[in-house]
Amino acid sequence: MSNQFIDIENYEGIRVIYLNRPDVRNALGMEMRMELLESLEEAEKDDEVKCIILSARGKAFSAGGDLKALHSLSAIEGRQRLQTSHKLVMKILDLEKPIIAAVNGAAAGAGFSLMLLCDFSIADENAFFVQSFVNVGLIPDFAAIHFLPLIIGHQKAKELMFLGDRMTAEEAYSLGLINKLSTGGNLQRDALALANRLVAKSPLSIGMTKKLMNQNINVQLKALLEMEAQAQGICFQSEDFKEGVDAFFSKREAEFQGK
Repeated sequence: MSNQFIDIENYEGIRVIYLNRPDVRNALGMEMRMELLESLEEAEKDDEVKCIILSARGKAFSAGGDLKALHSLSAIEGRQRLQTSHKLVMKILDLEKPIIAAVNGAAAGAGFSLMLLCDFSIADENAFFVQSFVNVGLIPDFAAIHFLPLIIGHQKAKELMFLGDRMTAEEAYSLGLINKLSTGGNLQRDALALANRLVAKSPLSIGMTKKLMNQNINVQLKALLEMEAQAQGICFQSEDFKEGVDAFFSKREAEFQGK
């Protein structure tokens, strides 16, 4: 497979998949999402791969969705976009190999949500997290509405989603959002160390455990994802979204009207 927005490295038993659009802080355009899905499908089929690390080139893990591409979507196109992205969500959950998110820099919007889908998360001490959807008049997607409250509780999840405030890596660690805080610029080393520990365990045991743990989640999640697609499609058509995007690119505070 020829990748334009994904970079891959292989170690013994480990595949590292990098988001590779550093010039736009690894914004998750549709092409990148589809390449990531294809890369995960290839890793799933490769018996030599026992563990996957998802990381990113450049200074950010992912700044979230590509706002320039979203600005002119119709409600139907917005719903279809989310439905396509949900194939990636379900692949991460269904893939019977452990996936580690190694977060360098910003994990914002869909980038934050993507991290939540992974089985383990390690973050550089200088990384930060923000559920930035509300700042541009959208709802959280990539199933964050399900996973964030599940991990940190409804009240704290509402605070992050309703206010869109930035959270440090240390705060994320204290809330249990990440498994390890990596210091001294050793993110890749720490991620590989965890991956090597997982590779040494029974792949069948890990795969079956992940499948069973996610079984009940997946039943509820399919209904939620359809509602997410419909709601986000409506938000794409709102005046608030247009104002939020314009304010973002103009580097000013948005003036939302609830329309």
